[in-house]
Amino acid sequence: MKSFRKELWFETPTRRAFINISSHVENCLAESGITEGLVLVNAMHITASVFINDDESGLHHDYEVWLEKIAPHEPVSGYRHNVGEDNADAHMKRQVMGREVVVAITDGKLDFGTWEQIFYGEFDGRRAKRVLVKIIGD
Repeated sequence: MKSFRKELWFETPTRRAFINISSHVENCLAESGITEGLVLVNAMHITASVFINDDESGLHHDYEVWLEKIAPHEPVSGYRHNVGEDNADAHMKRQVMGREVVVAITDGKLDFGTWEQIFYGEFDGRRAKRVLVKIIGD
C-alpha cells in the first residue's frame, strides 16, 4: 500500500467563499500514482470547511443565505467567542458544513456520484489557509 500527502493553500479576498477544488484533488491523485484506494480531503483550519455537493451557483447562493440565518455574522457582540475577535460565526458555519470528505478511488479516478464535486468553504477569509489531501491505496 502507498501513501501520499500534499497541502493545498487557498486565500480568498472575501470573508466567505466556496471554491471547487476537485481539479486540485484530481491533480494530487495523478501525482500520487495510486489507482485504487481512498482520498481524505480536510480543512486544516477551524473556520474553513471541505464538503461535497453540486457546483451550481444557485445552490451556493442558497448556502450563503442559509448559513447566515443559522449563524449570522452580526451582531458580533452576540457571541462570547468574539471578545477581541469577530469570527464566532465562522466556527459555527464550519461545524455545520463539515471538516472533511473521503472519496473512493477507482481505476485512478475519484469515484463520484452524479454532479458531485469537492469544495473548499471559507467562512473567515482574507488570509492563507491549507487543505490536506491524504491518499492511501495501491
